[in-house]
Amino acid sequence: MSKIQQSTLSFLKELEENNNREWFTVNKPRFVKENEQFIAFADALLNEFKSYDSIETQNGKKSVFRIYRDVRFSKDKTPYKKHFSGSFKRATKLLRGGYYFHIEPNNSFIGGGFWGPNSADLLRIRKEIATDASEFREIISSPTFTKTFGELKGDKLKTAPRGFDKEHPDVDLLQFKQFIISKKISDSELLKPNFYKEVSQIFNTMRPFFDYMSAVLTTDENGMPLYES
Repeated sequence: MSKIQQSTLSFLKELEENNNREWFTVNKPRFVKENEQFIAFADALLNEFKSYDSIETQNGKKSVFRIYRDVRFSKDKTPYKKHFSGSFKRATKLLRGGYYFHIEPNNSFIGGGFWGPNSADLLRIRKEIATDASEFREIISSPTFTKTFGELKGDKLKTAPRGFDKEHPDVDLLQFKQFIISKKISDSELLKPNFYKEVSQIFNTMRPFFDYMSAVLTTDENGMPLYES
């Protein structure tokens, strides 16, 4: 089934309250069922929006993250995530950006962007913004963008990055270390029969943001292409 089920939320709520291996072992058949349903949702979502964007992931199963937590370097030693989630990466070197979907009782959201740009990409983005931020500002201040995502999110420096003027008129954008957009989803919204279509539309709303970043990150400072199409 392509619909998020109430049973999925119920399982996750119970998992949060009983986040231990003993409980999970007893309830493993429930997890398998809910995980399969979530994969079916991811498949439906992928089939819905791959018609208008090129996606590297070929099926829903490969997009879904494991529920098991890596606790080796974490103070939180609970063994399982309390959510189901997945992501789709845009295909080829010419398209940048990643889509993310996160299902959790009272904390579901749809997101995308650039969580950890490498130093070269971050510098390239900042140089583009410092040269002319008008196109980028137009995208993130458009009525459709702000109605869907609100403001651009992400960790920021407290001042201008090294090598950039502290008095630059676009210093508020230059301070970003991440470029993230997201939309909160209520439990009632995600239980709708065609919720995957709504997520697809949210992803589609991200495309001007992604296409801008793609154009920047696949050209040099003179606008010359870095890769063959």
